[in-house]
Amino acid sequence: MPAAGSEGEEGPAGEQAGPGPGPGPGPGPGPPKLCGYLQKLSGKGPLRGFRSRWFVFDPRRCYLYYFKGPQEALPLGHLDIASACFSYHQPEAGAAAAGDEAAAFEVHSPTGAVAVLKAATRQDMTYWLQELQQKRWEYCNNLDAAKRDSRTSPTPSDFSKGLVAKDNPDLSILSQNASAERARNILAVETSPTDLVGEQAASQPAPAQPSAINFSLKQWSTEIKNSMSSLRKGNNENRKSVFYTSEEWELLDPTPKDLEDSMALEEKRKHLAEGSKGLTSSAFPFDFGRIPHKPRRPLKDMIGSSKNRNSSDSSPTEWYSGNGNKLVSELQLKYQSQQEELEQLKKDLLSQKELVRLLQQTVRSSQYDKYFASRLCEGVPKDKLELLHQKDDQILGLNNQLEKLNLEKDSLQQEVKNLKCKVGELNEQLGMLMETIQAKDEVIMKLSRQLSECEDNTSSQSGAVNSSMATCTNKELQELDRLKDNLQGYKTQNKFLNKEILELSALRRNAEAREREWQAKYTSLEAKLCQIESKYLILLQEMKTPVCSEEQSPAREVITQLLEDALKAETSEQPEQAFFKPHLVSEYDIYGFQTVPEDDDEEKLVAKSRALDLRSLSLSENREISTGVKWENYLASTMNREMMRCVELKNLIRSGIPHGHRSKMWKWCVNLHVKKFKDSTVPGYFQTLLQNALEKQNPASKQIELDLLRTLPNNKHYSSPTSEGIQKLRNVLLAFSWRNPDIGYCQGLNRLVAIALLYLEQEDAFWCLVTIVEVFMPRDYYTKTLLGSQVDQRVFKDLMSEKLPRLHAHFEQYKVDYTLITFNWFLVVFVDSVVSDILFKIWDSFLYEGPKVIFRFALALFKYKEEEILKLQDSMSIFKYLRYFTRTILDARKLTGIAFGDLNPFPLRQIRNRRTYHLEKVRLELTELEAIREDFLRERETCVEKRDLISDDEEDS
Repeated sequence: MPAAGSEGEEGPAGEQAGPGPGPGPGPGPGPPKLCGYLQKLSGKGPLRGFRSRWFVFDPRRCYLYYFKGPQEALPLGHLDIASACFSYHQPEAGAAAAGDEAAAFEVHSPTGAVAVLKAATRQDMTYWLQELQQKRWEYCNNLDAAKRDSRTSPTPSDFSKGLVAKDNPDLSILSQNASAERARNILAVETSPTDLVGEQAASQPAPAQPSAINFSLKQWSTEIKNSMSSLRKGNNENRKSVFYTSEEWELLDPTPKDLEDSMALEEKRKHLAEGSKGLTSSAFPFDFGRIPHKPRRPLKDMIGSSKNRNSSDSSPTEWYSGNGNKLVSELQLKYQSQQEELEQLKKDLLSQKELVRLLQQTVRSSQYDKYFASRLCEGVPKDKLELLHQKDDQILGLNNQLEKLNLEKDSLQQEVKNLKCKVGELNEQLGMLMETIQAKDEVIMKLSRQLSECEDNTSSQSGAVNSSMATCTNKELQELDRLKDNLQGYKTQNKFLNKEILELSALRRNAEAREREWQAKYTSLEAKLCQIESKYLILLQEMKTPVCSEEQSPAREVITQLLEDALKAETSEQPEQAFFKPHLVSEYDIYGFQTVPEDDDEEKLVAKSRALDLRSLSLSENREISTGVKWENYLASTMNREMMRCVELKNLIRSGIPHGHRSKMWKWCVNLHVKKFKDSTVPGYFQTLLQNALEKQNPASKQIELDLLRTLPNNKHYSSPTSEGIQKLRNVLLAFSWRNPDIGYCQGLNRLVAIALLYLEQEDAFWCLVTIVEVFMPRDYYTKTLLGSQVDQRVFKDLMSEKLPRLHAHFEQYKVDYTLITFNWFLVVFVDSVVSDILFKIWDSFLYEGPKVIFRFALALFKYKEEEILKLQDSMSIFKYLRYFTRTILDARKLTGIAFGDLNPFPLRQIRNRRTYHLEKVRLELTELEAIREDFLRERETCVEKRDLISDDEEDS
């Protein structure tokens, strides 16, 4: 039995590699990421064996995902650690070696499936087991694994960063059992990981595996997707250089010899090019030594031809080995004579080049002298001419000296090459000498052994007893050491298994207690439902066949009682009575918006009914977990790579970002759009703007203070001056007014920032406002004239006539200007116009795709209620219905389907063109209005009767 814990004990005793806070890979002090290489047993029959996989633990769902490699986008599968138990793997009968699977362990799932994983060392196996055990314990103690939906954050470490982060009514942490924790700490196995565990392991090669096949037939579709993903958007630095040939379409990895031959050809070509460099720059119309251009050939042909050429240079007799010695000798003589002629021609060529170079220098110097003699000698003194001649002579001398030095350098390089060749020959001789010495040593050893055997034979009788006793003693010592190692391994395994039993027992007790509490809650809700059904049956019976007069009818009492029960506030349960609080229709929703108003009973009843409908839709959507699973799979695929824009992500965002991931995704979307702005700013830019706005005089601060409490009075984060959101809202608006003094502050900006602050921190909300005002919306959208907003209303009218012609004609018939309603939709992106669930799904798509989403959802809202609006036959009822109809739309899925499905095609180019067209028209109209205003002012000054007329703006000023 191998010592399962012997290697784990080698680490320092003080290094507890647990999941507690430690120096993580990121800038924060969070726990390190649990990931690394493990081998997974998979396959069937002769293909069954261990395959190397990259494992990553996801704390959001307590899943252990495994990939083919660290750079893969899609996981091959996952293991549910929250409901799993662990044990050591016993090697199968007939295993090749006992130590082959000594570092393997098993993960048992509730369905009976068993995953066998093997670490590189027993130390790594112990570390993985203790970490997975600890992660399971934390996850199951802190979260209810039986009730998970998109409204709750997956883990406490992944909560949202905005104001909603502090409001999580769904989560109630269990108090820890002190005795159980103490027992777990006593039974904990302390060990530290090796280099194959942690994020640094991704940069190392995967450990060697016994099976050469690393392709999963079971997940073949995922393998193909990963391969295509790496081809489309893989990292360039991770791609391997390959060579293509024209004869056969295959990948060629050149051998080292081929690469050396090709490098030698490149060096020769480079030296020839350097030799001809000085000649090509001369004044002659012809070039010496220039190599004619040849078409590029595939590398395979180049390597093959260079091989043939080298082989022909070295041993030409191999071509004609069967033609007789006479023919071979003649060819050798002929070849040697041709080689000598070639060497002589090369020498002649070098001498001719040197002659040409000297002639070029002579010609240049004569031309230079002629130029000075003809042009400069007329008005220049003789002493200066002599000085110039001296300088010319010095330059020529220096050039000659430089050429001599170059020649010396070439000769020295040649000497270095010769010395390298000699060193190589000496190394070969040294190797031969070493082999000779080794052979002689072997002979000496053999003779020594023979001599010792002869001596042993003479003293065998006397030393036989002593040698047998020494052998027995050595065997006993070895057996004792082996038993000690086995004992230590059994102790480590016993500790781990006892801890596993303790944890599983505690988790089972927690599950039983949770089940009892859910049973009690279910019984209470069932009793309440029976009471309500009984009252409704009495009411229906009375309405069907009344037995009493109107004054004495029990229906009034039943109705009164039902209304009181419906409007009664739910009593909060005691913490010890419930592990999780249900999603009741409480006073505030998860975003902090008030669900039931406090004033009017009739309005309160309508709001309560609407909240119940929303809750019903939410529960029905949560039963269909396809969207949540898609989000989890996508986020799992981004564990080993950065997120980037793609069709898959766009479709996911259109379906709605889950509550627990919205903070992260909004921040990513904002950074995507303002990256160029943030790159051009210095660190601490937001704090600097805020400090300047607070210390210096700011014309927008007064209006900002007036609008703070009027921003979202129905949200608890902004309802009072002491609310946390009010101060953050003030800071962001002041900083933006200092950044953009042309706009300063405009009513509507406060609501945009308030929505952003629910999921983002102050600085991120500031950049979110920059994204909306400076990136998404056209210029003059939030200025005093609201020019861009007026233009968008005219564009929207054009789209209404195109996409919804019946409704547009209906509005035109009754002269209803619906832009009075839609103007605020565009200005504040539907804040306070739709229910909160729909509002945040609109913002999800808006922050990713841009302002086109506003047009889509504005048209979708009208199309959703098109038939109801067409039934209204007078302008007053139509306008009254338009004021509140958006609050009655509750089905976000249907609305999203209309916005992104029924209204297609929806090109952005069309919106831009119409914006340009209407912008010119609005500017002309504003110019005409300004001219009319100036004429009126002049007329008022000249006419006595109109001098007392004062406009509202003048009266305010």
